[in-house]
Amino acid sequence: MDLEGVIQGNPIKRDSWKTVLTLAYQSLGVVYGDLSTSPLYVFKSTFAEDIQHSETNEEIFGVLSFIFWTLTLIPLVKYVFIVLRADDNGEGGTFALYSLLCRHARVSSLPNCQLADEELSEYKKDEVVSNASRDIGSSLKSTFEKCRVLRKVLLVLALIGTCMVIGDGVLTPAISVFSAVSGLELSMSKEQHQYVEVPVACAILVLLFAIQHFGTHRVGFLFAPVVITWLLCVSAIGLYNIVHWNPQVYQALSPYYMYKFLKKTQRRGWMSLGGILLCITGSEAMFADLGHFSQLSIKIAFTFVVYPSLILAYMGQAAYLSKHHIIESDYQIGFYVSVPEKIRWPILAIAILAAVVGSQAVITGTFSVIKQCSALSCFPRVKIVHTSSKMHGQIYIPEINWTLMLLCLAVTVGFRDTKHLGNAAGLAVITVMLVTTCLMSLVIVFCWHKSIFLALCFIFFFGSIEALYFSASLIKFLEGAWVPIALSLILFIVMCVWHYGTIKKYEFDVQNKVSVNWILSLGPSLGIVRVRGIGLLHTELVSGIPAIFSHFVTNLPAFHQVVVFLCVKSVPVPHVRPEERFLVGRVGPREYRLYRCIARYGYRDIHKDDMEFEKDLVCSIAEFIRSEHPECNISVEDVGDDGRMTVVGTSSSNFEGIRMCEDDAEVSETGASELREIKSPEIGRKRVRFLVPQSPQVDIQAREELRELMEAREAGLAFILGHSYVRTKRGSSLMKKIIINFGYDFLRRNCRGPNYALSIPHASTLEVGMIYHV
Repeated sequence: MDLEGVIQGNPIKRDSWKTVLTLAYQSLGVVYGDLSTSPLYVFKSTFAEDIQHSETNEEIFGVLSFIFWTLTLIPLVKYVFIVLRADDNGEGGTFALYSLLCRHARVSSLPNCQLADEELSEYKKDEVVSNASRDIGSSLKSTFEKCRVLRKVLLVLALIGTCMVIGDGVLTPAISVFSAVSGLELSMSKEQHQYVEVPVACAILVLLFAIQHFGTHRVGFLFAPVVITWLLCVSAIGLYNIVHWNPQVYQALSPYYMYKFLKKTQRRGWMSLGGILLCITGSEAMFADLGHFSQLSIKIAFTFVVYPSLILAYMGQAAYLSKHHIIESDYQIGFYVSVPEKIRWPILAIAILAAVVGSQAVITGTFSVIKQCSALSCFPRVKIVHTSSKMHGQIYIPEINWTLMLLCLAVTVGFRDTKHLGNAAGLAVITVMLVTTCLMSLVIVFCWHKSIFLALCFIFFFGSIEALYFSASLIKFLEGAWVPIALSLILFIVMCVWHYGTIKKYEFDVQNKVSVNWILSLGPSLGIVRVRGIGLLHTELVSGIPAIFSHFVTNLPAFHQVVVFLCVKSVPVPHVRPEERFLVGRVGPREYRLYRCIARYGYRDIHKDDMEFEKDLVCSIAEFIRSEHPECNISVEDVGDDGRMTVVGTSSSNFEGIRMCEDDAEVSETGASELREIKSPEIGRKRVRFLVPQSPQVDIQAREELRELMEAREAGLAFILGHSYVRTKRGSSLMKKIIINFGYDFLRRNCRGPNYALSIPHASTLEVGMIYHV
């Protein structure tokens, strides 16, 4: 089965249809859990105090008409047929759109971008048509590239959407679980259920967040069956209600009933749109989770399963309510009142399970988007735990998990009803959709090279619909809508402070880097004693000598025999192939044994935090030494001001290159008979050997350099980490002092260190303090 071809959007082969249908089945549990549970609270939130339906059923039919057309236009037309096509090498989401724009127009905010990054396999962009220079779209693109303010606006827009996604991670579990357990209210008095619902909902939420560290792969096989069972139940109940109570409810699908609804209810009807909006919560997940499935599988699942099931469920609720006009209290218009009494308890159990599945998808999606933000220097580093070695994207972030749990419990206990929770969740959902619409309009022009008129039609049509819902949600600011705004404001400030501080720190590094001439003036020994071992000095610079190195060598009399300037950077692509992971080059002449190694990762790549990274790093330098000669056919790039840099893959991807073995068993398994061994003449703390291909031949200088590298590897590796204190310059503004001296400094002191440094023992880590005046 051509699974990779399906995921990358290649033409489907006959034997891959089984794979597509399997992915569509799996997507039901991961992507549509949130969207499928929306019938639990949409009608209840819509009729909460704003409008009351009368015996003419105009309000019920009007609400159903709004629900039908909203589900049709936003998830089906906008996302399924348009937005899903704007994937970033198979990945989706707000940051995927942003990185896509960054590659087609030079609007990236990443400070250490290189021309060599554009040679990556996934850094592909469409060729611009020959007359693009005369096109209005080309001039708009040029305006964005030249105007710093517009570039910042684009970044701010992406950050706002991201903040609202994280806010949705707080609100969606609360409203989903609370609405699911609201079925208890029909079996007890109003006074009793008020004391039961909240504790039960909180207990379920605590359990939900407590099991996150196990990873969804352990229970993920249950997700799709639970959601499918739920969808079959709600669609069957809906069909029963239509036939039994009001077969004429199909008339409400006419858009005329929307007009009659707004004409009759006016301002109250407009305010109730905030409740109707909840019918499309979770639609963004179709795009955000695109990387785990494929366009076709998500389209099939929504079009043929989710969409018709939801329409039947809403029509069934409307049919029941159209024949039951007496409302003694607002909770009687909820979902469970339309469920036949005999099956109410089984449906309650299935609803709770479906709510947990939907919440699980939102929580893991929040982890994923925070990882992307951190990779693109827009969020402080956090501890990322990979819960599955086989399934891509299964991560767990402890700090974020417990923070989400506390916030989720706080809004559940604080609001205690679906009305306020719905107002809060609705604003978060519609804001993300508005951001997607704005970014998509730029993708249409910059990436798809379509006319601006088409982009304006897109943003005007869908933007008008979403702006209507946004205004209806925003008007309820004091009734719960302030929660996502407050959460997003705090997150936005944190992201902006971190990004601003990171940019300023990098600018200081660039301005104060040491020239290669300074290194040359020190001589081969660098003017100090060279001790055995590898000195791994972390820097954000992709060219030049970091100031922290000169700070070190001018204060200490010794340094390692091999020095590696390591830069681990993120590039605006979702993944970097292992064979393109490293860029390796020299700093200064060969006898200095100074190397620069740039490890490149995409915003969805897994950073190795074990000893494999160290092994890959040493092998990449050894492969560079071997391939530095003309007879070796390896692509090279002229990058930075340090000369030529070679693209080298990881040891697992470079089958024809140098292999490093640390015991005899590995040598026998790798087929040492076909390879020459270069052994270290002395046995140090760790026996290291390089297995070098017989062809091409390695000259004497390269052999000597490889032998010295092995000796250094046997002696051990020391990680030199700069412990910087960032302060503002004299004469800086008060705002800058607050941002840098307090905000950024606080975040740096409390965030995690680099993931790749976790495997190095503390005894081998050396921190060099230095004050940055920015």
